[in-house]
Amino acid sequence: MPQTLPYGSWPSPLTPEAVAQSSPRLDGARIVGDEVWWGESVPSEGGRVTVKRRRPDGSIETVLPAPGNARSSVHEYGGGAWTASDDGHLFYVEKSDQRVYSLTPGGAPRALTPEGGDVRHGGLSWQHGSLVAVRETHGAQRVPERAIVRIPLDGSDTEVLATGSVFLAHPALSPDGRHLAWIAWDHPDMPWDATVLRVADLATGDVRDVTGGDRRAPLQPVWVGDDELLYADDPEGRWNLFRRSLDGDPQPVAPADADTGGPVWVLGTRWFSATDDGRIIAVRTDGGDEIVEIAPSGIRLLDVPVVAGASVDDVRGSRALVSGSDAAGLSGLWSIDLDTGAVAQVTVADHPGVEWMPVARALTTEGPHGPVHAFAYPPTNPDVVAPDGERPPYVVLVHGGPTSHVGPAPSAKTAFFTSRGIGVLDVNYGGSTGYGRAYRERLRGQWGVVDVDDVAAAASALASAGLADPERLAIAGGSAGGWTVLAAVTNTDVFSAGISRYGVGDARALAEDTHDFEARYLDGLIGPLPEAEAVYLDRSPLSHPERFRVPLLILQGAEDRVVPPSQAEAIRDALAAHGVAHSYVLYEGEGHGFRRAETVVDSLQRELGFLGAVFGFETPGIPAFALD
Repeated sequence: MPQTLPYGSWPSPLTPEAVAQSSPRLDGARIVGDEVWWGESVPSEGGRVTVKRRRPDGSIETVLPAPGNARSSVHEYGGGAWTASDDGHLFYVEKSDQRVYSLTPGGAPRALTPEGGDVRHGGLSWQHGSLVAVRETHGAQRVPERAIVRIPLDGSDTEVLATGSVFLAHPALSPDGRHLAWIAWDHPDMPWDATVLRVADLATGDVRDVTGGDRRAPLQPVWVGDDELLYADDPEGRWNLFRRSLDGDPQPVAPADADTGGPVWVLGTRWFSATDDGRIIAVRTDGGDEIVEIAPSGIRLLDVPVVAGASVDDVRGSRALVSGSDAAGLSGLWSIDLDTGAVAQVTVADHPGVEWMPVARALTTEGPHGPVHAFAYPPTNPDVVAPDGERPPYVVLVHGGPTSHVGPAPSAKTAFFTSRGIGVLDVNYGGSTGYGRAYRERLRGQWGVVDVDDVAAAASALASAGLADPERLAIAGGSAGGWTVLAAVTNTDVFSAGISRYGVGDARALAEDTHDFEARYLDGLIGPLPEAEAVYLDRSPLSHPERFRVPLLILQGAEDRVVPPSQAEAIRDALAAHGVAHSYVLYEGEGHGFRRAETVVDSLQRELGFLGAVFGFETPGIPAFALD
C-alpha cells in the first residue's frame, strides 16, 4: 500500500551519489576487428575519459588506463578525442597537453605529435590507413590557426592537408587517397547558420566549394566511392541526405520532414554512415530520434531503442554501432546486425529500475511567437502518492546552447527530482534544433525574448492544465540556459525560484570574454557590436538588478573559460545589494559543465535543498539549506 506524503518529500533510492555514478558520458564507438571499443567518462576519477573494449566473449576491459584522459579542447568544446586502427591501436588526445598519442592495449603511450606551444588536436579519425585530425595552433592573436592534418605514426612531421577557414570539421579522405572533403565556416557564422562543403585534390592542390553558403549548412561528408559524396544539407529547411559526384549535381536521398544532422558543437559527431553495399544508416530527428536504414529496396525503421542523443558511431560490413538514450533514460551503446535486424546491447549506464523513471509526455503549446515544444516528466515513485488535491512543484529545465535540443528521455538527474515528487518540464524553446531551420531561427536577434516567452508559455500551460502548482514553479539551466533563467525571473512573474549554473548575466561581457568559437555567436542571437550595444544592455539581466525578486541558487566552475566566474560573482553581488535571498557556490577544478562526481553530488544536494527551502517541503537525507 503506497504511503501518502507531500510532493517534494518522497523518499527515493536515487541518491546524489547514485546519480553521479550512473551518468557516464559515452564518447564515440568503433568496431575494431571482432571487438567494440568506446569512450566513456569516469565521474569517480575527476570525469576523465577512458576507452574501453568489449571482447568477443562479452568481457569488458579498459584500453586507456588512468591517468590517461582522452579529452580535446579544439573549438573549446573538443570532441573526436580518440580513434582506433583496424588492427587494434588506440590513438587519443591527452587532455593535459593536447598532444596525440598511440597506445597498444597493455602497452605504454607513445607521443605522435611534438611538445611545446599551445597546439591542440581533435576530430581524430582513422581513414584508409591514415590518422587524420583537426589541429589548432594558438598564438598572440585571438583567432587561432586551424588546419586539417595527417599525423604520421613514425613521429615524423605532420602533413597539412587543408587550411583557409577559421573553423574546420568533418575531414574525409576518399578511398583512393586523392581527395579530401571537409566542412568549413568563418566568423560571424556558426556551423548551423552557414557552412561550406569543400573538396581538395591532394595531388594538384586544387580546392573547390561543392555546396553551402548563405542559409545553408552542409554537414558530415562521407565518400561512397572514390569520386562521390554522401552528405547532409538543408536547402529546404531540414537537414536531409544528398549524394553528389564530383562532376555532377546533388541528388536527394529519401527526403523527410525530419533532421539528419544537428549543431556541430563538438568534433566527431556522426548522424549517418554507409555500408559497402550501398545501404545508409541514419538518425532522423523530429522532437525525438529514430534510426532508419535507407536501401534501394526502401526505408526500414530499425528496432533500436534510442530516442534521444542518437549517433551512428560506426558501420563495418553489415554491423552498425548506435549510441544514445532510450525512453527510460538508459544511456548506452547498441550493436545492430543489418542483415537480420537483431539489436544487441554493448554497454549501458547503471539504472535504479524503470519503475522509478518517468515517462516523457510530449507537450506543444502556443506561445507569443508560435508553437512551443516540450517534454513533461511527472512525479514518479511506485511507493508514494501525494495527498488529494495537492499539485506538484515543477522545475522547468532550460537547455544550454541555446542552439541545442533535448529529446524524450529522462536523465538520472530528472529522475532524482521526479522520484521525490518534483515534476520536470524540459523545454525546446524557439531556437532549439530538432524541428527544422525555421524553428531554430526564431531566436535570431531575439535571445532573451523568445526563449523567455517560450519557457514561460510552456510552464503556464502546464499549470493551467492542472498538472503543476502555479505557485511552485522553479526554472533551472546552465550556460545559455542560465541566461534564460536569469532573464525569466527578472522579466516574468511565472517562476518563484531560479537555479543558474554558469549562467550569462551580462551579454556584453560574454561577447568580450568568451572564446573564439562563440566570439561572434551573439551577432546572430542579439546583434553585432557596437551597433546593437543598446539591445545588449537592455536584454542583460544584470542591467536591471532591481528586477531580481525571487530566490536564486548560483553554481559556477572556477575554471570556466566560456562563462567566467566574474559573471556569477556579479549576479551574486547584485542579489546581495538588493536583499534577494540567494546562495552562491564556486567549484574548484570545474569548467563549463560539471564532471567530477563530488561536484555532481554537492550540486544535486544543494538544488534539492534549495527547492525545499523555497517551496516549504522536507528533503529527507539532504542537509538543511540556508540562503544568504
